[in-house]
Amino acid sequence: MIAAALTFAFACFGIGMLFCMWRLTVGPDSADRILALDTMVINVIALLVLYGIKQGTAIYFEASMLVAMVGFVSTVAYCRFVMRGDIIE
Repeated sequence: MIAAALTFAFACFGIGMLFCMWRLTVGPDSADRILALDTMVINVIALLVLYGIKQGTAIYFEASMLVAMVGFVSTVAYCRFVMRGDIIE
């Protein structure tokens, strides 16, 4: 039963990634693109956690924490670049 649930979750998050990629390419302004990138980071974190559950190892949970930290910093940096034109003052 858990295998079917994992397969369904992988499919749902994969479809979510495709929608985010579509919004990233078609987005009318940069705020939509930033939101799509941030949502893609969240989907990657979810996929890593699901893969860790499937494999039964804890290394993927640590990798998801690293992706979360890098995703947060990159989102903040990209927002500052769009708002101010530079990242470091």
